[in-house]
Amino acid sequence: MNPVLLWFHQLGSPPTFDRFAARWAPVGFGLGLLTMAIGLYGALFVVPADYQQGDSFRILYIHVPAAWMSLFVYALMAFYAAIALVWRIKLCEILAMACAPVGALFTAVTLATGSIWGKPMWGTWWDWDPRLTSELVLLFLYLGVIGLNAAIEDRRNAARAAGFLAIVGVVLLPVIRYSVEWWNSLHQGATIRLFGESTMDSSMTWPLWVMVLATKFWFAGSLLQRARADNLEREAGKDWARAAAEAPR
Repeated sequence: MNPVLLWFHQLGSPPTFDRFAARWAPVGFGLGLLTMAIGLYGALFVVPADYQQGDSFRILYIHVPAAWMSLFVYALMAFYAAIALVWRIKLCEILAMACAPVGALFTAVTLATGSIWGKPMWGTWWDWDPRLTSELVLLFLYLGVIGLNAAIEDRRNAARAAGFLAIVGVVLLPVIRYSVEWWNSLHQGATIRLFGESTMDSSMTWPLWVMVLATKFWFAGSLLQRARADNLEREAGKDWARAAAEAPR
């Protein structure tokens, strides 16, 4: 068997995943905190104020990475859920459900920071703009996945039902992504592009990319920590799980 495939196969074993998550979750949090500190320092103290928006534009260094993560995490959650439904892989069920609270948090941060930015720019905390409204629906989808997973007693049936909802909700992602192009929107168009030329000056973008990296690291740590906790709960009757839960941290 291919070594990479063999490693993924072994990682699906609950004890192996527990050791993997216990080792790498702190690394994800540590790298996330380090890169976040660098990105925030650059955003607050190095980058000059915007010539139109002044210092209020600095909130984009939190808003944009959070918004991108709200979409990325949902897509990853649906991906794991699809694998779990097709191949009945328990670890993918666990990972899919572990994505939901973290993705909901990123979506809530996106809405909150968008409202804070919108008050001085638009003169209101909230407007039923297509981008804002579709992002709010995304938050409701995350909460629906969390609620459905918690409402069913059988853990595997709960994960499958919630995973199906996650898969159906994927249709919302392109709506959010292209809402400012499809409809008349107050929300400004894309000024920062991963591929292609950004309209934002390059001297102001480096803290943003550092913050994007920071959110990825933080998400990885959160995902592994939450998945490990769920994995231990499901395997609570096993000797290895008891030993792992009782091990000093």
